[in-house]
Amino acid sequence: MKIGYARVSTTDQNLELQLTALNQAGCGRIYQEKISGSKRERPELQRLIDQLRPNDIVVVWKLDRLARSTQNLLELVELIKAAEASFCSLSEPWADTTSHSGKMIMTVFAGIAEFERDLIRERTSCGRKEALKRGVRFGRPKKMNDEQKALAQRLLQEGKSIKEIAKTFNVHNATIYRLLEERRICDSLSRLAVPLLP
Repeated sequence: MKIGYARVSTTDQNLELQLTALNQAGCGRIYQEKISGSKRERPELQRLIDQLRPNDIVVVWKLDRLARSTQNLLELVELIKAAEASFCSLSEPWADTTSHSGKMIMTVFAGIAEFERDLIRERTSCGRKEALKRGVRFGRPKKMNDEQKALAQRLLQEGKSIKEIAKTFNVHNATIYRLLEERRICDSLSRLAVPLLP
């Protein structure tokens, strides 16, 4: 069975052009929704994929009605393929996995996308290494600097409450609890330390 999918981005836009083209293409069922293509969660598209059976053909008027990027398109085509179904676009005849040439083109697309991902990973890795050489720190910034930590430790020793100290430094109570735990570990280690014999 040919199953159509029609989508527009806003409620103001009209689906009629797409629905007419999908009906003329012989779609026995058409899923339609008014939602941005950038949204990963599209209920009608998900329903369509969930109900696919072997030999079904998913038909769209244009590729951008189904996906907003090459990567997203390839992911959806893989889901369709996993259901033993096929895919075609009415406006882009090359995007047709019911034909050998269409399958080949989608395979080339997948190869290009994988190549792009590898390049991005390589550039990111090189950039990270260079940044580390320059002393750039990665990860979340520290909530408190060394001076603030030392002051917080002193306030803990003076018996101030964790809530009070957290409020003073504008941090979460958990940050001060971690400082308290660090101090306990340091105290335990210093008690266990054995002085070296001369």
